[in-house]
Amino acid sequence: MLSFFHDLKITVRQLRKSPGFSITAVLMLALGIGATTAIFSIVEGVLLRPLPFPESDRLMVVSDILPGVDIQGNGESGTTAPDVLAYGRNTHSFASLGGYQNTTYELSGAGEPAIVNAARMTGGVFPALAVQPLMGRVFTQQEDDQKQQVAVLSYTTWMDRFNGDRRVLGEKILLDRKPYVIVGVMPRNFEFPLVPGHLNRDELWVPMSFTTQEVTTGAGSWNFQTVARLKPGVTVGQALSDANLAAKEIVRNWPAFMAGFTMHAVVRPLQEETVEAARPLVRTLFLAVAVVLLIACANLAGLLLVRAIRRRREIAVRLALGTSGRKLLWQAILDSLVLSVSGGLLGLLLADFLLRVGVSLLPETLPRVGEIGLDWVVIAFALGLAVLTGLICGLAPAFAAIRTNVNETLKEGGRSGSAAGHARLRSALVVAEIAVALVLLSASGLLLRSFDKMRQVDMGFRPDHTLVASYSLPRNQYGTQTAVDTFNHELERRLQALPGVKNVGLTSLIPASGSNSTSGFVAEGYVPAEPGKLDLSSVVNVEGDYFPAIGIPLLHGRLLNADDEEGSQLVVVVNQKLAEQSWPGQDPIGKRMRLGTQATQTPWAVVVGEVGNFKEGSPDTDAKQQFYVTNDQTKQFLGSFASPENLNGNGGYIVLRTAMQPEQMQNALIATVHAIDPQLPLTQVQTMERAVSDSEAPRRFNTALITAFAAAALLLAILGIYSVIAFSVALRVQEMAIRMALGSQRVGIVRLVLTSGAKLAVVGCVIGLAGAAASAKLLRTFLFGVTATDPLVLSAAAIAVLLLAMAASLLPARRAASVDLARTLRSE
Repeated sequence: MLSFFHDLKITVRQLRKSPGFSITAVLMLALGIGATTAIFSIVEGVLLRPLPFPESDRLMVVSDILPGVDIQGNGESGTTAPDVLAYGRNTHSFASLGGYQNTTYELSGAGEPAIVNAARMTGGVFPALAVQPLMGRVFTQQEDDQKQQVAVLSYTTWMDRFNGDRRVLGEKILLDRKPYVIVGVMPRNFEFPLVPGHLNRDELWVPMSFTTQEVTTGAGSWNFQTVARLKPGVTVGQALSDANLAAKEIVRNWPAFMAGFTMHAVVRPLQEETVEAARPLVRTLFLAVAVVLLIACANLAGLLLVRAIRRRREIAVRLALGTSGRKLLWQAILDSLVLSVSGGLLGLLLADFLLRVGVSLLPETLPRVGEIGLDWVVIAFALGLAVLTGLICGLAPAFAAIRTNVNETLKEGGRSGSAAGHARLRSALVVAEIAVALVLLSASGLLLRSFDKMRQVDMGFRPDHTLVASYSLPRNQYGTQTAVDTFNHELERRLQALPGVKNVGLTSLIPASGSNSTSGFVAEGYVPAEPGKLDLSSVVNVEGDYFPAIGIPLLHGRLLNADDEEGSQLVVVVNQKLAEQSWPGQDPIGKRMRLGTQATQTPWAVVVGEVGNFKEGSPDTDAKQQFYVTNDQTKQFLGSFASPENLNGNGGYIVLRTAMQPEQMQNALIATVHAIDPQLPLTQVQTMERAVSDSEAPRRFNTALITAFAAAALLLAILGIYSVIAFSVALRVQEMAIRMALGSQRVGIVRLVLTSGAKLAVVGCVIGLAGAAASAKLLRTFLFGVTATDPLVLSAAAIAVLLLAMAASLLPARRAASVDLARTLRSE
């Protein structure tokens, strides 16, 4: 141990004698290890860490799969209200099973009224999660069945709205202006459902209390999710067989309008369900940052190799005096370890800073972002990475040190001699750096071009001069259709009278929101290519001048208007995609369609207009089939699906098209709503341009982060090529002087040095282009409008690397050409 500290003291003393070298090496490693640690903390928090529930590996998702129907985007459909009840009643593999649904409520009675995210849950969800409340209790299945109005608060809501008061239990809050009794408060880190992003976490939980409509006509609405806990000893396969038996019973009990469809169940871990959407992005980020670390390691190895070459005379003397090669090998590795551990510790500070600043910038597609941080697993990873980096990077210079030829080195008297023997290794390191930097630069170029292509996509509407806001009318005050209609008509009238307002519309769906209400429909005369396949479309309820307000163009026929009221001819407007699929090559005006399936007895509606397609999500998503119906005719259009519980137009979006900048209308919009209902909160008050920008955020984040890594990798690679060329010139300074003494021009010397750099860059680019082509499959899911082997991007990236490599070689070349002949030759 004393020997180790003695060697460490010598190492530190030697590194202090070369502060420029030491600082450069530590900073390079801090950048690589810090960035890698920050990204690993995301990987660990999102993908690797078990879910924050006891025995989380036994938590399963139970879902339906309907052949040919992909409601959730992963091949699954979720579950219906009758399914949740049937799976709980007819399966025997689960200790507890429950259904849940994300929703929002107007919360009042505790601070300012606000729209909050919440979850409706059956009594089986909390027992399945097996998390005990911090205070009080959770609601029971009996309270759910009896439709008791009780609520469990999140820790954040308890602290923000009740100041952490422990007397909160038994107090009442108003949800949609109905009184709910607070029965419990969950722990600080409890989160369920595990929704993506920072903004959508639930603030409270209430009993599901299925409505009559949900358990009857709701048999065709897959709007719920189901979570279950496996019994001890039960495998996933056994649970799947059990669930499929229950699914067969569900199908047998389907109402007549579901005739002809089939269904089976899927059971899979909740962990897999939570992370599947985030996995490609997180893996790509980790690979990108690993490339940056690889280049930093190559640079460190090159710097250590240069240092070993410069110290070769010292090493030769020590060998001549009897120092063993084993001792020199250990000393060289210790040098590398001291630098790498120092870089690792500094990298941890950098990673902590990056996470504090960057977590809030993460895209809303990532789940569990609240668990990302520097825990002991991440710290151990960083320190282990630092030690591994030191060992690997120290091997090349260590072996270079012990292979020093004592006699030749002492005869050289410090001249280049055998140092040229290590030139190939240094060049190979630089070639590798350039190659991996080019791979990242190509990826960055592809993402940038893809993002530019996405920005050029026609969204199908005009976002300029448009202001939108979301609202939800509480049922306790607006419990009848008359009350809802009165509010909406008065709101339209007052908004239309505001100075600067051109058009006012109300709608259940706006573009770029990412949400929709999908239903099956039947187009008269259309026969699906796959028998039994359900034809799905987004259903949009509208009122007022919605189409001109949002800027969706009319292609044929007419728009919906005030004459399309209850009791008049039932009409709809369809979008171009629905018209082309249902009546290809025909004029859709005058055609008929109805809600449901072939077996459904719902009324026919006449198509009176065709409008353009708009993107419901980000610009890189495909347009979906859509049709529009007025709020006044919605109940008539629903037919047998309608129930007394249905209220049309009791929530959605307000859309204003203005003559002035839309931001200037925000206060007037809020004041107008509060003049009608002082307690009604508005959410998502923003311009449509902002909404579109937010929909582009995930792709913008991917592009920005990969570009940042590419820039860091390229900078490190250019520093590497500069250091190699500069050191090569320093070793050949006498050769350059002799060349010029024999008649070589300074231009020729510059050309000679630039050629050396160009050769390294060309070889690195060739290898890098091959690597970029090999990694094309990884990038394909992130691209839009470009191929992963786009020749323009790859060529531009290669040319950029070549030019930067030449620029990095220019300074050493000019130094070589400006050498003092007399002094150099005299020193020889």
